Amino acid sequence: MNDLPVISNASPLIALAQIDHLDLMKQLFQTIVIPPTVVEEISPTVSIPNWIEQHELSQPISPFILRSSLGPGECETISLALEIQARLVILDERPGRRLAHRLRLPVIGTLGVLLSAKRKGLLPTIRPLIDGLLACDFRVSTDLYEQILIDADETE
Repeated sequence: MNDLPVISNASPLIALAQIDHLDLMKQLFQTIVIPPTVVEEISPTVSIPNWIEQHELSQPISPFILRSSLGPGECETISLALEIQARLVILDERPGRRLAHRLRLPVIGTLGVLLSAKRKGLLPTIRPLIDGLLACDFRVSTDLYEQILIDADETE
């Protein structure tokens, strides 16, 4: 099951690139795939590494997903995850996460990637990285910030 691909939306890739930790994705996941719209969304700010696979949708996006009023990147990300039976979807935006959960797709966000990296011993601490994300205008509620630090055993 771990050889199934992971599908990412644009915002986690952009966020991790902003704090110079995009490589964590490669260290955590065997195969990372992005759809065409995500390629378009990240290309102006992120140089897409060769270990991220670009994958076209082979079927039209379902009307159910299109009616969700998500952006095109989220729609393609969720559609591709369903189409290729991804083991995980990486999405930050709440509406996209809600829809992915409704479709029974396992979901994490950028903070979940950082937490996974810490739990696997790839990072000694994540607080400075989360603070770096906040400095780049990444939005995190106070409750989520505190909960992630509790989960990472980084409370004072």
